[in-house]
This record gives sequence, C-alpha cells and structure tokens, in this order.
Amino acid sequence: MSGLHTCTGGANVILHAFDWKYADIAERAQQIHQLGYGSVLVSPAMTSAQNHEWWQRYQPQDYRVIDNALGNTTDFKRMVQALAHYDIWVYADVVFNHMANESGIRSDLNYPSQTIMAQYQSQPEHYQALTLFGDLSQPLFTEHDFVEAFGIEDWKDKWQVQNGRITGGASDPGLPTLKVNEHVIEQQRQYLKALKQIGVKGFRIDAAKHMTQEHIAQVWSDDIVDDIHIFGEIITDGGATEQEYEIFLQPYLEHTQLGAYDFPLFSTMYQAFTRRGSFKSLINPYCFGQALSNKRAITFAITHDIPNNEVFQSLIMREEDEWLAYAYILGRDGGVPLIYTDLDTSGIRSKEGSPRWQNAWKDPRMAKMIEFHNRTHGEPMQILKASSDILVIKRGNKGVLAINKSTRSHTIKLNLSASYCDLIQGNMICIDNKLKMGAKSASMLLAQTGSSPHK
Repeated sequence: MSGLHTCTGGANVILHAFDWKYADIAERAQQIHQLGYGSVLVSPAMTSAQNHEWWQRYQPQDYRVIDNALGNTTDFKRMVQALAHYDIWVYADVVFNHMANESGIRSDLNYPSQTIMAQYQSQPEHYQALTLFGDLSQPLFTEHDFVEAFGIEDWKDKWQVQNGRITGGASDPGLPTLKVNEHVIEQQRQYLKALKQIGVKGFRIDAAKHMTQEHIAQVWSDDIVDDIHIFGEIITDGGATEQEYEIFLQPYLEHTQLGAYDFPLFSTMYQAFTRRGSFKSLINPYCFGQALSNKRAITFAITHDIPNNEVFQSLIMREEDEWLAYAYILGRDGGVPLIYTDLDTSGIRSKEGSPRWQNAWKDPRMAKMIEFHNRTHGEPMQILKASSDILVIKRGNKGVLAINKSTRSHTIKLNLSASYCDLIQGNMICIDNKLKMGAKSASMLLAQTGSSPHK
C-alpha cells in the first residue's frame, strides 16, 4: 500500500461530502481547495435506486454503471477532473459485502434486476457511454454468487457477521450477502480498476467487518493498492481491551496494511470530554492501545453512521465539545483527519436551529483549524501541559495547540522563545506572555517569522 496522502503544502485533510451530488462537488472544487482540504470522500459511485434516502446509496444494484440520485458516470468523471485541477484527491466509498434488498419486488438474486436490464437494452448508446466495464447484456451477479440467507443475530459472532445478512428484524429478509468466489472477486476488481483509470486516488471500504480477510486480500491485491490510499470502516466500542476490537479490528490490522477509522481514538476522546474524563488520556493514547498507529489511522470527531443511525446517536458530542475534538485531531500529529458534512440527512439541528453539519466544512473555525494542521503537518509533538481540563501541545517550532474543556476560563503561562499569533482568536502571544482561554475554547498558535502578525 502506498503511504498516506500528502499533496501540496503537506495537506491531507479529507472532506467527507456525505450524500453530495457529484456535480455540486465539482462546482465547489475551488472553494474546497481554498479551505485547505487535500481530498474529498464521496458517497458510493454505483447504480442504486433513484431515491433521495442516503441509505439507498449503500444498497448497490450494479457496479458497471454509475447511476444514482447523486449523478451518473459522466457527472462523476467531471467531478474527478474538477478536483484534480486543484490537486485534490477523490476517495470513493465502496460497498462490496452485499447488494440491494429487493425482496419486496422480486424473488430472484440476479443483479441488476430485469427492470434495469431492460433500461440498458432500451437505451444502449446512453448506457454504453456510462459503462465502466463489462457486458451490460449479462447480469453482474446471479443466485450462485450469494451465501445462504440468514439474518445476523449475534453481532459479536465473527462468522455470523461475515456470512449473514444485515436485516432490520426477523421479518426483514435483509441485504443479500455476496460469496467470496472467483466471479465476485473479478467484478469487484474490475470496478476498482475502472475508478482508478478515471483518476480516483483512494477507497473507503464500507462495512469492512462484514468482509472476511480472504475477501479483502483477494480484492485489494498489490496491483489495486499501488499508489492508492485505502481505509476500512470497522466500528468498535473502544480500544485494544474491548471485545469488538479483538474480534474485528485487530485481525484486519494484522492481516492487511490498509488504514482504518480510528474508533479507539474517538472513544478515548469521547470519554475525555465527559465531565469526569481527563485530557491526560490524550497525551499518547496509542501507547495504551486507545488509538491506532498514526500511519493507519483515519481520525474524526463524527462519522456519517453516528447521526444517521439511531443506535449510534448517543455518541454525538455536544456541539462545543465536537469543535474542541476537531481542534485536537487537527492540532495533533498523526493520522489523516476526516471532516464530516452532510445535507441534513439526520434532521438533527444545531443550537441555532440550522442543520448541524450542513456547513461545518466551510465554517470559519474549521478553515482556521485546517490551516493550522497544514502548516504544522509532520512537526513533532511536545506536551507542555496536561490536566483533567487543559491540554497544551507544542508542534516543533511552528505552532502550539491549547484546549480548555472546562466551563470556566483559565490563564496558562507559556514559556515560548518566539512570538506567536492565535490563529483562532487573532491576538499576538509574545515571549513569556500568558494565554487567557475562555471556557470551552481552543487556541491554535502559529510562530511568527515575519514582522506582521497573521490575520
């Protein structure tokens, strides 16, 4: 596997443009670049139902054509080209463990359905222009490509999770689970090669814990992973001492060289930001098995599953804490930070009554945090102060991150050998000056090399 993505200026922050139309991403390419993002993760580029429910994108009907509510193959190619103009990588979200649940409209397991095959035949030139690979006159998969149907009941049973169907209950037939056979592997590899040919530079493996190590290894072989950054989604309930980590995440890390969502670090942060939590746990969480290796980690303060699935909504941080968590992952050294934004798919509102994550990607606070990350990227960390409520990290000779999670203000003495400017607050911090921090606040200080302070 290639190393972590770094583009001009060391930027590697991923914008997760969750459920955005491909054309809208293309239109905002320049703005995305100006905000400092190095990459964009887009929702699954496959054929799926023309329905505006976000979860429909995670029920594929065909890999060979991109045609869904977010756009088609032409839209996708234009988006990749628009982002490439600004040296921004595209990560494609891929769903390889199951296909769409169409049991309510048909009984067979041929994908795509006869209805979609008829559409292909009725407009051959149109769909041929949208084809990524393969012969549209033949089905992508048949009943021989699926495991025997049964719903997952024990979500801590590895065999059930990797062979059973994801269902909504006993009466739901669930999502048909694909076999690991030669035909399935070949179709999935052809799809990835086609996206690489278009210019895709990274892949997110959706529901990676539902795939066997054999499946992952055969699909993401050396020729696929060459010059590509890949990470999997394996949701865990904590670090190395937790059961889900041992059952699903640890084998994935041991048997692949791919990256992964750093759910252990998220769990550590979530606990640290509670009233009884301590920032001391964030000094070096990797040493205590509470974070992934920096070279493997995709760090985050929220993912799309957390607000959009009721079972995970208890993990949503308070707004002020989520912003401080972003300051931490963008201010520390290690991993690739992922910034989540959506179009109000969850319906959850901010304190002001607006969709909570709709404009997070372009919030002035986020832009300043990304700038700090990009300007201190790769600099070593030195802990200057760590207590229950205060964390101060020096980033080489370029910057200092300070976070106060408490509900009261604090004054911190900083013995620095240069003048610093607070990127977030905009004030100068000079030699031996005291840093005054308000309740629930973060400061990102940049060393001043010229005569004029940063504005």
